[in-house]
Amino acid sequence: MDGDLASDVRSGLEPRRQEMIDLLGRLVEIESPSDDREGLDQLADVLGTIFRDFGRVERCAPDDPQRGAHLRLTVAGANDSEPHAAALCHFDTVWPKGTLQRIPFSVDAEGVARGPGCFDMKGGIVVLWFALQALRERGLRPRRRLEVLFTCDEEIGSPSSRPLIEQTARGAALAYVLESPLPGGTLKTARKGTGDYLVRVTGRAAHAGVEPQKGISAIGELAHQVLALHALNDFKVGTTVNVGVVKGGTRPNVVAAEAEAQVDVRVQTLAEAERIDAAIRGLRPTLPGAVLEIDGGLNRPPMERSPGMAALFEQARRIASSMGVELHEGSTGGGSDGNFTAAMGVPTLDGLGPEGEGAHAAHEHVLTESFARRIALLSGLLVES
Repeated sequence: MDGDLASDVRSGLEPRRQEMIDLLGRLVEIESPSDDREGLDQLADVLGTIFRDFGRVERCAPDDPQRGAHLRLTVAGANDSEPHAAALCHFDTVWPKGTLQRIPFSVDAEGVARGPGCFDMKGGIVVLWFALQALRERGLRPRRRLEVLFTCDEEIGSPSSRPLIEQTARGAALAYVLESPLPGGTLKTARKGTGDYLVRVTGRAAHAGVEPQKGISAIGELAHQVLALHALNDFKVGTTVNVGVVKGGTRPNVVAAEAEAQVDVRVQTLAEAERIDAAIRGLRPTLPGAVLEIDGGLNRPPMERSPGMAALFEQARRIASSMGVELHEGSTGGGSDGNFTAAMGVPTLDGLGPEGEGAHAAHEHVLTESFARRIALLSGLLVES
């Protein structure tokens, strides 16, 4: 049934690619950086309008009045007595307002669509809309009640949406994440957990030429700490610790009284996350009199591949195969909101958006010829899973 449905959806959508391009353009042309409430609210209004035909849409306002609102869509299932399914989308982007003037939405003769946020991840929203529409046109419903979240702070770590995501995932049978795929349409069944730390050092200022011995160099102390942090790297198990930004001192002839380092951490397992966190918090000064402060921590737990995720991918692989598409799975060092659902034990399938390349980069683009098969894949999953 699911294979026949996917093939039918794909063949029906192939001649309708322009409709998908039009919706993508409509979304991309509303700039929605994470810190622009006006743009986020404008796009939220559009999403609420275009998705309300599929079910109840609720606006979820964050506690911070400077932030945009999230949306929740509830779609009735064919059997609402079964545990529900969750679907995650975000509509914020990393691109500052005004980027459209430099990178306008466009589609070339080969069907390559360009524009800020097209691949990450407004294209995924297009896939979801057309998948739900395809089911409705055929008089079908998803197998399970579908709880969809459209969030507007994923690109800054999901500070206000994480509680909503975890609430939505609680009791769910599975979760779909409409983020962009890996090259070739490869789905993501594992993601690294991510952490951010700030290491601050306080020393003592002194004249570097007259009485340097009376000073305590915060920069000197920080140099020791940077080496200790980089020694935590373990590439064999996928653990990376990177000191990406260092600041300190005031002038060359002053022993630095203050310095700080911003640290990015990526781990594949929760056990590694705990090891690295303990090691960073266990750092101690090497210079007498220096004071060390550690802030931050893990902000996204790792998405570890589980038997449930393997089974969910196998369903997707089977549906794709019925259309003559060879589907693969992979892992990535970047995080998504799927990290939160997977950490709760919910089988999570990530990367269901359209194919393309260049997330967060000037060459960001979507291959519009992939829309029909990605929509068909999701349609089959919604009915089967």
